[in-house]
Amino acid sequence: MESLSANELRIIIAIIGAIVFAAIYLFGRPKKPGQGRRTPTQRDGAGERIEPTFGENGAVDIVPPGDLDPGMREELERLGAEINAKRNESEAKKRPTPGARPDQPIERIVTLFVAARSGEVIHGPDLVVAAEKAGLEFGDMGIFHRLMSGKPEAGPIFSMANMVKPGNFDMRQIDELHTPGVSFFMALPGPLSALDAWDAMLPTAQRLAELLDGVVLDEERNALGRQRVAHLRDELRAWDRKQERGQIRLR
Repeated sequence: MESLSANELRIIIAIIGAIVFAAIYLFGRPKKPGQGRRTPTQRDGAGERIEPTFGENGAVDIVPPGDLDPGMREELERLGAEINAKRNESEAKKRPTPGARPDQPIERIVTLFVAARSGEVIHGPDLVVAAEKAGLEFGDMGIFHRLMSGKPEAGPIFSMANMVKPGNFDMRQIDELHTPGVSFFMALPGPLSALDAWDAMLPTAQRLAELLDGVVLDEERNALGRQRVAHLRDELRAWDRKQERGQIRLR
């Protein structure tokens, strides 16, 4: 049997406290005619007593006795809602936002752009669909990321932001978005080697450009040619070797 977490223990204690409070309230008052007899409202169809339960996703369902006055019933319902809200808040804090980068210094950033063709713009809904098809996930900082399969906590392999400042995407107003392009960037060091990250980012940028009828540009916003790609690969291979030598010295 799994041990209970501190949050779950607090929730159970709060429920027990609510039940005790209700019992004191009920049985500490003078009895009304007929009070004290077991009524059908206190039992289910099988004759079993109804108790507070955990509903879907662990939500607390405090079922007040049928003869509670409206004020007490409202108080118990409020308590149940408050417990559920605190539990959901606690669970949300445990789950890292997709694309959140671990706390480590950035030594280099490699950038690419996907721009709309001359006189055109990229529309928000088209961008979201293309990003999903290209394997990107919306997450931390309000931008898209490529995450490692099975290891999202390792941080993004690379990310995609709006070319227009401040760079994020407001999903509440995505239908109104019109942008000249997006920027792909990978921060080093990352969860993969620099060369492997580049070999993941470049095809994704090319795929997005294909889906949006755009063009891929280098960090200076010039057309990305084979020569520049080869030069970047050589730079990143050298960067990986330098990192490996540093790790060997640390050992």
